[in-house]
Amino acid sequence: MGSTADVTYARARDEVAQISRGDMNPRALRLAVLAVIRKAVAFDAYAWLITDPQTSVGSSPLADVPCLPELPQLIRLKYQTAVNRWTGLSCGAASLVAAAAGDLSRSMMWREMLHRYQVTDIASSVCRDRFGCWGFLDLWRIHATPFSQADIGFLNQIARPMTAALRRSLARTFVPSAAGWPTGGPVVLLLSPVLVVRAQTPQTQRYLRVLVPPEAEDEAPVPASAYNVAAQLLAAEAGVDDNPPRARVHLADGRWLTVSAARIGTAHATTERDIAVSIERAAPHDRMTVFARACALTSRETQLLHHLTAGGSTVDIARRMFVSEHTVQDHLKSIFNKTGTRNRRILLARALGT
Repeated sequence: MGSTADVTYARARDEVAQISRGDMNPRALRLAVLAVIRKAVAFDAYAWLITDPQTSVGSSPLADVPCLPELPQLIRLKYQTAVNRWTGLSCGAASLVAAAAGDLSRSMMWREMLHRYQVTDIASSVCRDRFGCWGFLDLWRIHATPFSQADIGFLNQIARPMTAALRRSLARTFVPSAAGWPTGGPVVLLLSPVLVVRAQTPQTQRYLRVLVPPEAEDEAPVPASAYNVAAQLLAAEAGVDDNPPRARVHLADGRWLTVSAARIGTAHATTERDIAVSIERAAPHDRMTVFARACALTSRETQLLHHLTAGGSTVDIARRMFVSEHTVQDHLKSIFNKTGTRNRRILLARALGT
């Protein structure tokens, strides 16, 4: 018979598996899983971000950390810290203490900020499968002993069902939208080189308020998605990670946005220039790429989906893919089953957002 701890871990694994079989939205899913994790593994703060499956850049954060007034700096340091970075982890978890070989000062984020908050360890878990990186979770311990090997083992065991559930919950966001889009071009947020907001276009707050709703109606929204892509730009410039500073993120009502960052101006050295973050409606190709990954389409099924967007008939698609018409129909049936659609019209409406 196992120890009390073993029984607690086992019960929590079963609860996570049960939650993962449900149909919660991404926010509700993360909150439910966090509540179960807390039963088995003690932690004092957390940050769980959904990420763009291709770029691994964070968006849609869910967090409770003690340093919210320093959020821009926290995000900047998170992206520029190579030790235990989520992009270097396979699907599973690892502790900062173990990754740093017991020397937390090896972590830039701990060395420059988190030591002031008495953080003693961070358990980092990444939600990754063959279709992409769907999110990462950091659990903090403050004034407490580091995470045990058993704690990390438990987090490793629930990583795969968490990943599958998160991916499926994002797939369900691709529904036809009755809501209209604002007219005009992209909205822009201007950040300083250390991610201080300098200026923004009039509609920027409208988008940010939906992306990360403030607790009170009269509070200004936190531009967390903008901070994340800008921090990725800094990380790329520093040679920490070469993914582009770009993320596709679900807004609401089936709508998806593309958030990207770039330096502006030429008068100063690159690192001294301000950063422009643009937020705009995801282009059809961008949206369809995330849709195909979220719905777990194979490379062949994704190829067929691209042909469908060009308006090809079954005969045309079979010729382009060098397969029989029967094979095309088999692929279509599989796509319909994975995406919960019944015909090409509904499929394309979800994939392209039209």
